Amino acid sequence: MKTRITEMLNIEHPIIQGGMHYVGFAELAAAVSNAGGLGIITGLTQKTPEDLAKEIAKARDLTDKPIGVNLSFLPSFKAPPYQEYIDAIIEGEITVVETAGRNPQEYLPRMQEKGIKIIHKCTSVRHSLKAEAIGCDAVSVDGFECGGHPGEDDIPNMILLPRAADELKIPFVASGGMADARSLVAALAMGAEGMNMGTRFIATQEAPIHQKVKEAIVAASELDTRLVMRGLRNTERVLNNAGVERLMEKERELGSSLKIDDIMDEVMGVYPKVMLEGDMDAGAWSCGMVAGLIHDIPTCKDLIDSIMEEAEGLIRARLEGMLAA
Repeated sequence: MKTRITEMLNIEHPIIQGGMHYVGFAELAAAVSNAGGLGIITGLTQKTPEDLAKEIAKARDLTDKPIGVNLSFLPSFKAPPYQEYIDAIIEGEITVVETAGRNPQEYLPRMQEKGIKIIHKCTSVRHSLKAEAIGCDAVSVDGFECGGHPGEDDIPNMILLPRAADELKIPFVASGGMADARSLVAALAMGAEGMNMGTRFIATQEAPIHQKVKEAIVAASELDTRLVMRGLRNTERVLNNAGVERLMEKERELGSSLKIDDIMDEVMGVYPKVMLEGDMDAGAWSCGMVAGLIHDIPTCKDLIDSIMEEAEGLIRARLEGMLAA
């Protein structure tokens, strides 16, 4: 299948693995890329630029296909050394960077002059248009269903994707609620050039995380995520657990007086405890509503192959068959 995204990124299938904290390691990124998609290493999971360089080298030993790096620009009292992370990206000959968070404009020229394609994650049409205006090559449009930070507009993909298609000139991929061939075909029908999957790739054999995390996603339904930190305008969709229940109780008790310091125990340092140690009640960790569509833990190759085979069947048999009828 050829789309503007497969052509731009030089990949076989229009499927991208989203950047995920303490999930997007070399093993997963390489497995996705070897299966014909675009695997992504999560840059800031690596504690230093030197660590990122080593992780990129590790991925290079596992695949000769294109791989990407996620680089999130987050508000912080002490910002990470972004230019040094970009050094590692350039020296590692990365061809695609997925940016997220704050406006990445000041960092784009240095990467793009090296031929790196920039995909910026956006949760609204207005932010997507801004990404286009500052020179991003593509955007990842995240609907309200997504795990992690869905923004504050609460627009689901059935509305957001066709709105993005109405407004954007650059290509975009659909993110949030993406899990299978139906997701891909629906996204293409609404104007996207592919899809970005996060939660679905957590529940794969190559994801180098604790088995309990994968099993929790398989066991969850679409009703098992919660929105936290709404009062702080830092909304995050997470899988419900005892730590999340504690967090939400604090939110109810403190109301408008809630400060980030009040919930640090439930949000700070949670990912290593969950993803590496399997402490499922440690606190808030991102998970999409799409968990309700995830029922197995396949290899990345089996997952992507089945998506592409079933997508072709949906397009050629089901949809064409409706027209013929």
